Amino acid sequence: MEYIRLSNGVEMPLLGYGVFQVSPDECERCVTDALNVGYRLIDTAQAYQNEEGVGAAWRKSGIKREDLFLVTKVWISNAGEEKAYKSIDESLRKLQTEYIDLLLIHQAYGDVFGTWRAMEKAYREGKVRAIGVSNFQAGRFFDFAHYVELKPMVNQLQCNALAQQTCIEPIHAEFGTKLMAWGPLGGQGAEGIVKSEVLAAIGAKYGKTAAQVALRWLTQRGIVAIPKSTHKERMAQNFDIFDFTLSDDDMSQIATLNQQDAGFINFGDPQFVKYLIENYG
Repeated sequence: MEYIRLSNGVEMPLLGYGVFQVSPDECERCVTDALNVGYRLIDTAQAYQNEEGVGAAWRKSGIKREDLFLVTKVWISNAGEEKAYKSIDESLRKLQTEYIDLLLIHQAYGDVFGTWRAMEKAYREGKVRAIGVSNFQAGRFFDFAHYVELKPMVNQLQCNALAQQTCIEPIHAEFGTKLMAWGPLGGQGAEGIVKSEVLAAIGAKYGKTAAQVALRWLTQRGIVAIPKSTHKERMAQNFDIFDFTLSDDDMSQIATLNQQDAGFINFGDPQFVKYLIENYG
């Protein structure tokens, strides 16, 4: 496994297992399989309603807590200093842990500054080792990071070979923020990665699949990737990406695949924001 170092010195695995849209009934089994494959970063969220499955799986695994990196996110309905702080304790309970390795604000709406104050408090108390945000696109991210005391250590965005997030990189660098990729093999508009002829041709040189090339491309850029699969054999395939290195020419070819740099969802679209707040706020 390869790692990145966050701005506060915490080391974070470059590859993890995501449980978005994994049902609560399936989550424990899937996380157990992922841990058996070798994953040590597990990404969940309050909104996924499967934190308890993650907690049950790691507790039964026999893996030492210090060898795991658990990520969860505060949802819009828990926004605000008081509600967010209570929700952090609830996440700790469900995850069966005394601390969360990385806690993110899930969406850039609601009382995000109040939520951040709760997260800063939890961070200083040792309940959280690192804090960051999710789905904060460039302008919103700059506005938020400019005003908060502790700068976001991570921003989780849709990032893959078709949505490469190159434009936000200088803004992240200004605040010492690392990028974490949801949908690293596509997801919500970014179809075609696993069927890409360019990625398949590059993979053929190394005996790897298009998906493995796509994940390796991310980790070589220093971007944390969290692919999801409910099939153990696919989990293992996604995990098997650290025994080869893409050449500069490979990286340049993949750069030409960029279609929607900031992702395929406009999180600033008023109708999308209205939908989130009215249905989930």
